[in-house]
Amino acid sequence: QKTHLKSICLQHKLYLLLNSHLFCLLKNKTGLAIFFLCAYVPKTEADHCKWEEVLQDLEQIKTSKDIDVSLYTANTDEDKECHEPIMRCFFLEMRVILHECRLKNCRRTQDVFNIWKNGNARFENNQLSSTTSKKCKECEEYEEKNFTEFVQTFEKVIQKECK
Repeated sequence: QKTHLKSICLQHKLYLLLNSHLFCLLKNKTGLAIFFLCAYVPKTEADHCKWEEVLQDLEQIKTSKDIDVSLYTANTDEDKECHEPIMRCFFLEMRVILHECRLKNCRRTQDVFNIWKNGNARFENNQLSSTTSKKCKECEEYEEKNFTEFVQTFEKVIQKECK
């Protein structure tokens, strides 16, 4: 019983202390500026990969038995300068998978759509430079592989990008 009362007294004192400091902080311009910066600056995670959502959706579709297509699959050991065209190729092929899923009414159509949508959102306003595209292979120049190999390679490429 006594510990509970001490805890309440301590919480009340802490409340009063914080309350008085918070109001003092808000009385001057610097305090207000700090308060608003802390309140409205979006939180960012240093270790968050921009392709994390794509990886999660790939995990969902990789065991799908509904999808049976051959897809152009880039190599994971391509030149670093060719990373963007490789990523574009994978997302172009996701469009093929999406089309196939819609025709066959796959259970994972929404996951495939999410991958395609997230990828296109990243590349929408970003055109490839002409120097990069000359050095790198076109999507159709890569070997066609089955769906399982395609997803495994796609995962490796994304994981390489996230490191």
